[in-house]
Amino acid sequence: MSDTEKPAETSALAYTASRVARHLHWARTEGIRRLIEEDRLDPRDRLRTAAAKWLWRRRRGVKPGSAVAVYVVGLQRSGTNMLMRGLDAAPEVEVRNENDRRLFHRFRMRSDDVLRQTVARSRHAFVLVKPLCDTHRIDELLDLPGLAPGRAVWMFRDVDDRARSEVSKFRESNLLALRRIADGTSGMDWQGQRLSDPLRELISGFDYGQMTPYSAAALFWYVRNSLYFDLGLDARDDVLLASYDELVSDPEGSMRRVCDFVGLPYRAELSDLVERRIAHQRPPLDIDPKVRSRCNAMAAQLESALHPASGATADHDTRKGPGR
Repeated sequence: MSDTEKPAETSALAYTASRVARHLHWARTEGIRRLIEEDRLDPRDRLRTAAAKWLWRRRRGVKPGSAVAVYVVGLQRSGTNMLMRGLDAAPEVEVRNENDRRLFHRFRMRSDDVLRQTVARSRHAFVLVKPLCDTHRIDELLDLPGLAPGRAVWMFRDVDDRARSEVSKFRESNLLALRRIADGTSGMDWQGQRLSDPLRELISGFDYGQMTPYSAAALFWYVRNSLYFDLGLDARDDVLLASYDELVSDPEGSMRRVCDFVGLPYRAELSDLVERRIAHQRPPLDIDPKVRSRCNAMAAQLESALHPASGATADHDTRKGPGR
């Protein structure tokens, strides 16, 4: 979080209880194995990775102050964990995920000074940071004085697949956040930061007493991905737009593209950890028609930005759900 006034927080006990309940829900709905994989809870995996990084620092570590910050941003449940897991296999990469207490507090970035200090002290070539709740500040983080020029990777995912994953993990979280933005009670909540007036007007135009969690998750997908264009990130050469759907359908090609952008040598183990799958296997969700229309337009805009030379129209543009 920037050095500005911070929002009021729930007590440590209530926050911990909420996290425990959420993890129990994930374990029940998605299984212990999936939870262990996603949160990297297997100590054997952690020890192997830590040993490889220690050896790299010992043999080839860079001088403090030389590391390049690489930010992985976008929207929750968009494949950022999978990308982070793949890049973490590179020993020259130091990973600072959003549960890293040195750099984050309750998934929000601590002060800019803490970020500067963390990157400056690293003896790795790259410091990989995932500030999802501070995605709206990525232009500011890239331009932060006192750091070497960094890079950012903006991940996006098919709206229906992301909405299913979001509701499965966080249930009504997006619905409640949009309601707070609409009624003006979001305050300093990250969900309402740096939204344009047209976005706020759009959010205020829905009845959240009637909206389903899936429609809310789709609307939040639209709002959050709009920032990629509203902040002018599509015009920056230090921001790479990346697709989760392409990552899982072509792990090697997608990971090579990210590595080339970052300046990290590609090796097979970086894509070996990406689970290959085919997206869009399930029927479209029943999404509010007004939300669906916005999402179709955004999907086409993202696909056009991802492949500007092809001029291809996104598959999402022709998807029709029960709500259309």
